[in-house]
Amino acid sequence: MHGKTTPGLRPTILAALLVAGSLAPAAAQPVDSMVTGSLTSQPIGHYEFCKANPRECSIAMRDRGPARLTKTLLSTLSRVNVSVNRAVKPMNDIDIFGKDEVWSYPDGVGDCEDYVLEKRRLLQGKGVSLTNLLITVVRKPDGEGHAVLTVRTDKGDLILDNLRDDIRPWSKTGYRFLKRQASNHTGRWVNLHAERNRFVGSVNR
Repeated sequence: MHGKTTPGLRPTILAALLVAGSLAPAAAQPVDSMVTGSLTSQPIGHYEFCKANPRECSIAMRDRGPARLTKTLLSTLSRVNVSVNRAVKPMNDIDIFGKDEVWSYPDGVGDCEDYVLEKRRLLQGKGVSLTNLLITVVRKPDGEGHAVLTVRTDKGDLILDNLRDDIRPWSKTGYRFLKRQASNHTGRWVNLHAERNRFVGSVNR
């Protein structure tokens, strides 16, 4: 996926989430979370990635709920998002591999799925559970397919995107959310209910 990242972090949106969340009851449902549906098919790129990396796609997990969004976690998410965005040069699969839909860890270059895989790997290494690091397929307002990393938190679902350096709640991205990894198995995917997840928010470019 080619694209230039938008510089700068957006602390105001996320700071508001932290404050609002601190006032909510402990058992409250996250205020800004996607609505998931039934199991669905893997994207072809992830299917091929799993064939090449079977151990990564056969992890069954107990979903203990979203991560607690602390200032420390927020800082970690921001650092990883920015560092990967700046370290990887955007380049499409045709130019890298000579074919489409190749998901792999980036070696200096990559498209949107490759950014997601690297951010997911780094965040897992920093102690974030894979149950809360979910590869997600979306459609941009121009109709182009795209992949982002969803981080589930108790303040809602946050999006790490190679097209921007700031982290936003999913509902502030302007994307249509189609499917994402299941939170209890790294090789399974679930639908996202279109009627509840349709082009919420707007993309400021």
